Amino acid sequence: MQITLNLDEALLNEALQLTNLTTQEELLNLALQEFIRLRRKKNLLDLAGKIQFTPDFNHKALRETRDAAD
Repeated sequence: MQITLNLDEALLNEALQLTNLTTQEELLNLALQEFIRLRRKKNLLDLAGKIQFTPDFNHKALRETRDAAD
C-alpha cells in the first residue's frame, strides 16, 4: 500500500541509524510491529490481578497434559 506521510526527517534519520535499516519502508514496518507488540503487552499487563482461578486449579497437571499431547 502506498501512502504519503509528512514525517519529521530528523526522527526518521535517527531511527534509521539506531536500527541499521536501509529504507524508510523497513523502518515504518518495524515501528508498526513494535507498536503492536507493546500495546498487546500493555493489554496483558492490564489484566494482572483480574483473573481469578478456581481454588482447585492445578497448573502443573495442565502443563503435563499439554506436554503429553506434543
